[in-house]
Amino acid sequence: MLPNKRPDDMVRITTPELAQAFIDEQVAAVREQVGDKKVLLALSGGVDSSVVAALLIKAIGKQLVSVHVNHGLMRKGESEQVIEVFRNQLDANLIYVDATDRFLDLLAGVSEPEKKRKIIGGEFIKVFDEESAKLEGISFLAQGTIYPDILESDGVKAHHNVGGLPEDMEMELVEPVRLLYKDEVRVVGEALGLPHNMVYRQPFPGPGLGVRCLGAITRDRLHALREADAILRDEFDKCGLAATVWQYFIAVPDFKSVGVKDGKRYEGWPAIIRAVNTKDAMTATIEEIPYDVLHRITDRITHEVDGINRVLLDLTPKPIGTIEWE
Repeated sequence: MLPNKRPDDMVRITTPELAQAFIDEQVAAVREQVGDKKVLLALSGGVDSSVVAALLIKAIGKQLVSVHVNHGLMRKGESEQVIEVFRNQLDANLIYVDATDRFLDLLAGVSEPEKKRKIIGGEFIKVFDEESAKLEGISFLAQGTIYPDILESDGVKAHHNVGGLPEDMEMELVEPVRLLYKDEVRVVGEALGLPHNMVYRQPFPGPGLGVRCLGAITRDRLHALREADAILRDEFDKCGLAATVWQYFIAVPDFKSVGVKDGKRYEGWPAIIRAVNTKDAMTATIEEIPYDVLHRITDRITHEVDGINRVLLDLTPKPIGTIEWE
């Protein structure tokens, strides 16, 4: 049984040297636990699953089978980065599933936020199950459990990465970063050679852009949201805000307003900027964005993204507004 409590004398991993010592220790532990058997991992592209994948590739190479499901609600370039880093650079045994049409067809016309979440979560489990059923000889399941997950769930982690596994999947867990805090996982990720922007990727909800494309998701509005969000992230990178703001994103509601383009009136969606800082996600404060940056973001989004003709700034702290709109 793996320990559920971090030892009191465990040194906080803050340097490349401490990270390397941890990596060496875990590589040996994983090899001893797994032997010559296969391990399955749901690789979301998030920090925790990416670090676990890189660590296990170092330890057992092709014995790790990583499954990345693209539900069509990822941010721009994220699934492509997973393929580039893990398949092309680390030579991972990676199964990539583009289930975009499957998810978006199921979500068509569904506007209620909780129903959207359930469809996305439930379908993710189905896709992952289907892919894992095609595989033979899988004895272990790897997960990106980290220490705060254990503290929050009292040692039970049913849905953090995989979405909730069926009870008949009798596989032993491999959780190499289960006693680490998020900041330590990032230090380990950099020591493993993962790209900085992957290791410092900001939190992203499981349903992805599905809860930021407000109301019933349409493909054209989802595309506009993805492009506008990429511009916001690019401009935050350029001005240094990416390093100081905990979470920043665009939400696009399902209503239009009138605008002017090429001397003619036309209708377009508004893009809403949300930028917050928090220590625990229970409360959040609003990050001040310099007006010159806001003007640049607005100019780019309204000129580069088809269908968006206004940019708004959400100034609501939590409480009273939640971080996500849905």
